[in-house]
Amino acid sequence: MVVINKSTLVGLLCLFAYLLQYFLDLQWTWLFELQQDELFKRWSGLVLALFIAFQWLLTFTRVIKKFRKHAMTILDMHKWIGALSPLLFYIHSMTFGYGYLLMLSYIFFTNTLLGYFNLDVIKNNSDLLFKSWMITHVALSIVVTIIMVFHITMVFYYK
Repeated sequence: MVVINKSTLVGLLCLFAYLLQYFLDLQWTWLFELQQDELFKRWSGLVLALFIAFQWLLTFTRVIKKFRKHAMTILDMHKWIGALSPLLFYIHSMTFGYGYLLMLSYIFFTNTLLGYFNLDVIKNNSDLLFKSWMITHVALSIVVTIIMVFHITMVFYYK
């Protein structure tokens, strides 16, 4: 049984809008021109990097005992911020990029989509499904974080 909650619906709409603008080559000229500016790229990239770093806060609330009392609040924030992630990605870049950036984009959006269909949505009490979903989501998050750090290093090393 699948029950779509509000954050999943908002996330799917944001992801669909991002993909639609990408494949139909729809652009806001003013934003595209802004994205060509080095300073804007760096600041919008910082916002995206902070978003990714914040998403790791959920892991810390689950792992560190004294933060566990905040886990449900952070989980709700994690879902809503994840739902808006295609919008943050869009502000930083309207395209998927090339090479490792293409891989980063694919993994980022795959993990985002996986996050939308968390176990609250799927409504399945299977321990195997939970562990499989969690391992995949965390593994993709680790890969996104590593490629993001590589990207930031390359941006500042070659500029």
